[in-house]
Amino acid sequence: MKVDQKGHTVTIRDTQGDFMSFLMKVTHQYKTFEKHNIMIDLLLHKDLSTNDIKQFMPLSKQHKKAKKSFVIITSDFDYNAVPAKLTVVPSLLEAHDIIEMEEIERDLGF
Repeated sequence: MKVDQKGHTVTIRDTQGDFMSFLMKVTHQYKTFEKHNIMIDLLLHKDLSTNDIKQFMPLSKQHKKAKKSFVIITSDFDYNAVPAKLTVVPSLLEAHDIIEMEEIERDLGF
């Protein structure tokens, strides 16, 4: 697992290719990231199912309650199959754009 912090955003990248152990590490270390916007980089995984992605739902809910962004990045995925409460995008650039838009919305009081 690799963690990059840039401003108010933390990018958490899986470097080992084991999805379940990555999910457990992120869950156990969540307290260290909770004050930042979070981007979960799953681009290394090419065969993720909708159920795999849905396992991030509790973290996403908790993070969004704290008025922070939680974005999952994965390619080759059916983005319409995920619940609207989860933000899933195909690229790092798009994840940054989503976080910027959500920051502006929060600043405006939405």
